[in-house]
Amino acid sequence: MSADKIQSWRDLLVWQRAHAAVLEVYRLTRNFPADERFRLTDQLCRAAASIPTNIAEGKGRGSLAEFRQFLIIARGSLEETRYLLLLAKDLGLLSGDDHSQLEARYT
Repeated sequence: MSADKIQSWRDLLVWQRAHAAVLEVYRLTRNFPADERFRLTDQLCRAAASIPTNIAEGKGRGSLAEFRQFLIIARGSLEETRYLLLLAKDLGLLSGDDHSQLEARYT
């Protein structure tokens, strides 16, 4: 989609990809043990959801400078998500294949 046709954050390819990735994170964390619900599961889902949330909020701001700042925040959440996915894999909560697929999405 060309820049002149972007009306909303929903039109942004980066938001669409981030949204698809967070849906996958939520799907996979359903299989995490119940005792991780308020620990790793919650933190991972919040970090992953923060990425498209910040993209959407930044797009809704009044200036390009504010949008850029929210993209920087989204990038920080992306790196947090990548680490938490690695932690989940190393704890045996996430398979190597699932980790690799999500890592590829977030790279």
